[in-house]
Amino acid sequence: MKLFSSPTSPFVRKVWVTAHELGLSDRITALPSAAHPVNRDSTVVTHNPLGKVPTLLLDDGTMLADSRVICEYLNDLADADLFPRERQARWRALVDQALGDGLLDAALLARYERTARPAELAWQGWVDSQTDKIASTLATIEARAKVFDGRVDIGTITLGCALGYLDLRFAELDWRQGHPATAAWLATFEARPSMQATHPR
Repeated sequence: MKLFSSPTSPFVRKVWVTAHELGLSDRITALPSAAHPVNRDSTVVTHNPLGKVPTLLLDDGTMLADSRVICEYLNDLADADLFPRERQARWRALVDQALGDGLLDAALLARYERTARPAELAWQGWVDSQTDKIASTLATIEARAKVFDGRVDIGTITLGCALGYLDLRFAELDWRQGHPATAAWLATFEARPSMQATHPR
């Protein structure tokens, strides 16, 4: 398998963390990409018309796009339970994945407004709206932080990668201030070998 990757993409990191947790990382070759919201990488577009990472190419040439699809494929390949089989646990993990993905969507949209859009066209109201989404999602995560303890599933993996992305690109938010339970949970979760191996350097 081959994965179009970007070293700082949180969605790519989510796939790699999943692969490490499942013991599949050695079966995946990283392909470099220059994915960008405006200047699209034609190499990626050749395989994925959206031109986005992560994009996984299977050995038979099949393309899988989107971190959610790729992670579920890897989980199925390993016959594992990062997507829990028990109904209540499954929906809990999927909702937490959606929260983490939504947090990342807001963070990326805010970053693109600052880095991809010409300065004279920048819309501060857009950035403020996305930042507000980040704040309200962090508040929800903080209120639920105790339910993450001891869990390793697609929900906690996604949340861990999302919070790590805030550390990487939004240090000025100082999100740990005011979210002590979330910060304590992440400190434990980040110690996992899968998180250490995929930490953006």
